[in-house]
Amino acid sequence: FEALFVRAVEVHPKHGAIMAPGALVSNPVDAVSLGMALMFGTAGLPHILMRFFTVPDAKEARKSVFYATGFIGYFYILTFIIGFGAITLVATNPAYLDAVKGGLNLKGGNNMAAVWLAHAIGGDMFLGFISAVAFATILAVVSGLTLAGASAISHDLYASVIMHGQATEGKEVTVSKIASIGLGIVAVLLGLLFEKQNVAFIVALTFSVAASANFPVLVLSMFWGGLTTRGAVIGGIIGLMMSVIMVVLSKAVWVQSFGFPKEIFPFAYPAIFSVPAAFFFSWLFSVLDNSPRAAQERAAYEAQAIRSETGLGAESAASH
Repeated sequence: FEALFVRAVEVHPKHGAIMAPGALVSNPVDAVSLGMALMFGTAGLPHILMRFFTVPDAKEARKSVFYATGFIGYFYILTFIIGFGAITLVATNPAYLDAVKGGLNLKGGNNMAAVWLAHAIGGDMFLGFISAVAFATILAVVSGLTLAGASAISHDLYASVIMHGQATEGKEVTVSKIASIGLGIVAVLLGLLFEKQNVAFIVALTFSVAASANFPVLVLSMFWGGLTTRGAVIGGIIGLMMSVIMVVLSKAVWVQSFGFPKEIFPFAYPAIFSVPAAFFFSWLFSVLDNSPRAAQERAAYEAQAIRSETGLGAESAASH
């Protein structure tokens, strides 16, 4: 590794400056906000949460999430190695550089660094393999997110909220199919809108949204007996809306994507504002909820907490 880092410092135009903190986080607020997003957002990612529902029991659910987060963490460790490898092997090879733009701009955009690094290491064969892996990974993540979104719309929103549990299975399936198509169209439009954005920045924004909309509700539902459905829904919606609105009003979208002269929200990441707001409003509307349903939910928490901590009532074999 030392030889890799030394060589990267030698060949990069900024030399030793690349070993110092970069410009992705330029102020303390963004630093704390990004840290909150990456820590708490992982627990709120839909394709992580859905692993709880694809296994027969709690033990397997924990194991599934453990492996998923482990592989994600391992990938994060590899990213800085890939980055320095790209500086050493790709940035020094004119075949990978965009002659029109000049500088260190890569052909196809700088998000192609890992792909061109694969070609530099293993030629066309390894390039094809990494491209296939990238496509399969994208397909897996997109399919998981689409499934999570479609099931939430068809079952949680349509069947439970709109139809009050009276929807037929056929209607749910139809709504799920329509939701899948709609989510796909929205994803394509957003992909076109953010085509030129740095992938690392986009990933951080998705973590901010997950940390704002899902994480507070998840934590409160496990550790606070006073949470009600009304508080969870309102708190999650407020966290989601705040994070999305702040992202849209930030420089990355308002200026770089929409073309306005100056951003309205001065920071790059919203988590430091939206996560506490989601916690607060979940608490506030739960405390103010005096409905009979809220009383039932509060009364049921103790039994749920005991079962989750001790396993009482869940000790029988799972059916397969």
